Amino acid sequence: MDPLSHTDESGRARMVDVSPKPPMKRTARAQGRIELQPHTLKLIRDNLMKKGDVLTVAQIAGIQAAKDTSRLIPLCHPLNLSHIEVDFHLGESFVEVTSCAVCTSETGVEMEALTAVSVALLTLYDMCKAVDKTMQIQGIRLLEKTKEPL
Repeated sequence: MDPLSHTDESGRARMVDVSPKPPMKRTARAQGRIELQPHTLKLIRDNLMKKGDVLTVAQIAGIQAAKDTSRLIPLCHPLNLSHIEVDFHLGESFVEVTSCAVCTSETGVEMEALTAVSVALLTLYDMCKAVDKTMQIQGIRLLEKTKEPL
């Protein structure tokens, strides 16, 4: 049985065995954006959305999602994150979300970074859907992942 295979001899899905790999410091950065109407962005900037402080709630949602990634994605390894951040850049017609996740592990942390961005964007969508029917989530992607020996 190949320890890096995603299936066993019967073809059933299984978690990859990463135990032969040495722990390393692993970092991943991800990004995505949501296109919004200028009026919606003004409401966000002025903190006038009825559901509350959109950016703070989305930031907390992204951080929490990164911590819960292995519960959301069935074959994803649970990781002990040492750092997760979720940041926003507001343009004229969009909010860009960037995340950075760090851990010491035998496996990468890119799923946590991608999940943080995805859930932060979904939270932005949820909090703004009453005032903007044109929103579009776009371009969720991994920007980089690194590993460094300990």
